[in-house]
Amino acid sequence: MADFIKLVNNWSVTQFVHTFGGLFEESPWVAERSWSSRPFDSFEHMMNVMKNVVQTSDEKVKLQLLCNHPDLGARISMSSNSVQEQTGAGLNSLSPEQYNELSKLNQEYTSQYGFPFILAVKGHTAQSILESMRVRNRRGREEEFQTALKEVFKIASIRLEQWLVQMGHEHEFAFKPVDVKQRTMYYGKGDVWMYRSYVKPLTGIQSIPESPFTGRSNILFGLNIKVAVQGDVFLPSFIEGDNSRVVPTDSMKNFILKHAADYSGATVEGFLATISRRFLETYPQMNKVQMTADQVPFEDVPIGGEGGFRASELVFRYSQNERAMAAVEAERKGSQVELSNHFSGVADIRLIKVKGSEFASFVKDQYTSLPETWDRPLFIFLNINWRYEDPRDGMDDQRGRYVAAEQVRDVAAAVFHACRSASIQHLIYQIGLRLLKRFGQLSEVSFESNNRTWETVLDEVKEGEGKVFTEPRPPYGFQGFSMTRDDLEADSSRMKKEGDA
Repeated sequence: MADFIKLVNNWSVTQFVHTFGGLFEESPWVAERSWSSRPFDSFEHMMNVMKNVVQTSDEKVKLQLLCNHPDLGARISMSSNSVQEQTGAGLNSLSPEQYNELSKLNQEYTSQYGFPFILAVKGHTAQSILESMRVRNRRGREEEFQTALKEVFKIASIRLEQWLVQMGHEHEFAFKPVDVKQRTMYYGKGDVWMYRSYVKPLTGIQSIPESPFTGRSNILFGLNIKVAVQGDVFLPSFIEGDNSRVVPTDSMKNFILKHAADYSGATVEGFLATISRRFLETYPQMNKVQMTADQVPFEDVPIGGEGGFRASELVFRYSQNERAMAAVEAERKGSQVELSNHFSGVADIRLIKVKGSEFASFVKDQYTSLPETWDRPLFIFLNINWRYEDPRDGMDDQRGRYVAAEQVRDVAAAVFHACRSASIQHLIYQIGLRLLKRFGQLSEVSFESNNRTWETVLDEVKEGEGKVFTEPRPPYGFQGFSMTRDDLEADSSRMKKEGDA
């Protein structure tokens, strides 16, 4: 059973965010930023990493996390987790007097502190919640801000523990099992391989100096898709074996493949958004659909002819290089379908720079055996994810604001070429700045990088300036980092101050 955390450690970022993105209310970025800290020793370790990701975030990011939580007892649309948690505490059956007092206390609290009252309601009653609100309404803002964050962590821990209960691994987490009313529940289909020929070409791409990419023919459009669906009506299928509302996962696969025929867009994100929306429009028992996909890369094959070589329009090479990826979540909100919790990415970029990278002035103690180097070769594996300020820019290629994975890859290579980096951390920061500068439609860029630098065997060769290398030993270093437009503004201000000085 202890091997379960090892399985989670091997998950892709899309699968990890899909599973744990809901631990923190409407904040999948916590899971996304935590993924790069793998391998986790235990689920307690994983939760501690997630807490640290929140604690080390900017104050306004933490404030937004608090504001994502619904008012206790509010009769509004909220996440299924929050609905179940508040129902378990009896907040869906308040007396008129209790509801009026709760509403009044919520309003006073939010007006005073600037964020909603947050409480891990497991074990509470409506009366104990009201008493807690009366007490906390009299505290200072900083104390209450920290208290609210602690409650957020409790809620996330309870949600993680409940997921482990459902998976049959509750003993792998320190918290006691929680009420079965609080549950994670979804099912779906993975490894849905879809290939379609002659999808709409990707055109109208924003030109940037680092990349020659101007579009994609999309003569071949391939995806490896994973879909998961949620809905309260599926509970009987788990506890009673009642499948009367269950859509078979084989049908889900066929649904995706059939609707691929009439997809009229040009991007992975647009495809996921279209199919997710159609799932909810077709099956009213589904409340939420989460879809992720890795794009299958194909390369042009040059064909000789009169006037030189040109790309074949019939034959393509299956590429083993980097691949685009994306995730989209569609949720039913009343009679409407909303698209949220999106991200795009490019995975498995592999870049080697033969010289011009440094690593020196690091901590040295009795454990240090690594020498300083001022001109080393540097071999990195790199995953880059990004979010749009307006998700429609990534889902609708006709808006002219789509950021292609090929362009992101080319920016990374161009910065690597030009930047004399002091470390890989320094390098990915410079790549992030360039991406945020080039693409104003992006709100966030995040990275995971691996150091796979070769070991030097010989510093000299018989002729020329070459060296001889071999593969490194198995342990490798890795780095994780995320950036927002605030980082770009801060860097611009710093550069201006240095220029004025």
